[in-house]
Amino acid sequence: MPTRSERWDHAVQLPLTLASIAFVAAYAWPIIDPGLGRGWSALCALVVWVTWGLLVVDLVVRLVLAPDRWLFLRHHPVDVAMVVLPILRPLQLLRLFTLLKSLNRLAGSSLRGRVGIYVAGSMTLIVFIAALAVLDAERGGSGPIQTFGDALWWALVTVATVGYGDAYPVTFEGRAVAVGLMLFGIGVLGVVTAGFASWLVERVDDLDEMENGVAATSADVEALRAEIAALRADLAARDRP
Repeated sequence: MPTRSERWDHAVQLPLTLASIAFVAAYAWPIIDPGLGRGWSALCALVVWVTWGLLVVDLVVRLVLAPDRWLFLRHHPVDVAMVVLPILRPLQLLRLFTLLKSLNRLAGSSLRGRVGIYVAGSMTLIVFIAALAVLDAERGGSGPIQTFGDALWWALVTVATVGYGDAYPVTFEGRAVAVGLMLFGIGVLGVVTAGFASWLVERVDDLDEMENGVAATSADVEALRAEIAALRADLAARDRP
């Protein structure tokens, strides 16, 4: 029987996912469209703070339901960071971890499916959000990143660990985003390489098993033929007068 904490997690999974999607839209809109009206900007800011309030409520409830609260805090540092740190604008994007958690449920129990969904989903989210974050930090400064197209190009180049050098952040916040994106890109390349190597090893093992199975079947057939020939010879010898 599921515990109260597990029932709460299941109940709030969809609302938190929808709230995270609303947060992405509310956070991205004013950055992509700097000429947005004051009323719409205020609405986006309200949505951002409402989503933060939902994360605070979720953390408090789970903390109350946890059997050992200190153990819960030690094992969920990201959840605590999503509530404590996003009061600072550059760190508000930590709230998107709720979307990455939802990907885990969609993946099911298949390890390969889970890795594939994590890589594709997290890559798309992180690149898009990193582009928004660096544009928010760099726009109006002396650096080359001044439009969303520049920021998206920079994010793709950085996460792929290519680094052409035509677009780069110059502010502290932008460089902090760059460091996180580079580390994420290296991690994704490692996951993809490990996944491909695992698939290749499995294919080789499957081929070996098939070849061994065919060889064993051929040997069994030859043995049966030899036994049948021996039986026929024995019967023929007995039938002779």
